Amino acid sequence: MSRRSKRSARAGGWDGPARGGRPATHDAPPPARIPWWRRLRPPRRLSFTREGRIIVILSVGVGFAGINTGNNLLYLLLGWLLSFIIASGILSELTLKRLTVERRPPPRVFAGEPFLMEVVIKNEKAHRASFSIDVEDLVGSTPLDKRCYFLKIPAAKSQRTSYRHTFVRRGLYTLTGYRVATKFPFALFRKSRDVDAPLEVLVYPARAPVARPSPRTHAQGESQANRTGRRGEFFGLREHRSGDDRRDVHWRSSARTGRLLVREYEDEHARKVVICVDNALPDAVRDAVVDAALTPAMETAVASVERAISVAASLAAVYLEAGWTVELCARGCRIPPGAGRSHEARIARALALLAYASPELAFAVLPPRVDSVLVVPRAVSAPGRPRAATVMDA
Repeated sequence: MSRRSKRSARAGGWDGPARGGRPATHDAPPPARIPWWRRLRPPRRLSFTREGRIIVILSVGVGFAGINTGNNLLYLLLGWLLSFIIASGILSELTLKRLTVERRPPPRVFAGEPFLMEVVIKNEKAHRASFSIDVEDLVGSTPLDKRCYFLKIPAAKSQRTSYRHTFVRRGLYTLTGYRVATKFPFALFRKSRDVDAPLEVLVYPARAPVARPSPRTHAQGESQANRTGRRGEFFGLREHRSGDDRRDVHWRSSARTGRLLVREYEDEHARKVVICVDNALPDAVRDAVVDAALTPAMETAVASVERAISVAASLAAVYLEAGWTVELCARGCRIPPGAGRSHEARIARALALLAYASPELAFAVLPPRVDSVLVVPRAVSAPGRPRAATVMDA
């Protein structure tokens, strides 16, 4: 497989930007056929504990001793040990039956920050409780470093708990399923079963402390926003407050309602800013990211681009919180201007999935007479960067 085809292929658990040179898509994949070797996988996995090894060794030793000596007491002891093992297998199987697990990630997960993944397990057995249950998320066939433990799940009840985890990099992570395991009743074996239940977790860029730059342009009045001002398009009516201009009183509505109502207008001096972030990396570095063959110098370049993306995301949040209209530009990505919490989520999602781009890929043309901020990675130099009123090194 060529390097370029590797860059476009997505395999494994992470669907993030480091996997490819183009933004991640979110179309629903067609239902995949289960490979034949997955069908041959046993429904349960069994591993010995320390106590289980001792019991098995004792059983084998007592069995050989009983055969050699013909002692009925040894046969009786062997039967007791074997029944102990069989009872352990039956009871553990009944414990694992009809258990369903639901994982609930928080609404926002940021790179480098620990978060709590809520795990809810439900016992669908009507008359039997389950005991000593472990639940852990899987990436492929590898469990994450955390697991949840449930001492008892009553019949027809559910229990919930959380585990703490941290994703180091932004991007789209896919948890392919979960593993349910138990050592009940005698801790001789650890019996488990894997369940395919894909769950996507979008990790946003790391939050960085940034300050909003001072406006560098005097272009105002080009667009309107849903904020009240002295003159502009009609916005609505409200009750009269002390200090309102009497020329804004809407006498007809005031006479109809019996309350003094005044007009409100949209603000003609709404502020707008364009945030640009340079996500370019040399072709050799992007190929090394796909092949997981980064040198220290390449790791520095990738970390610098990631810092620039984090600064751009934090800067957009600061501007939007202050009531500005924000537009986002990058190589191969442009988010039209907007305001409010929904627009902040749109920008954060675009930056979380922003792929590394070629330096030859051009930026979108910046609108004239609008405040602009360009965030550039300090360790990467690339041509074709647009002119901006403010340039920030990350």
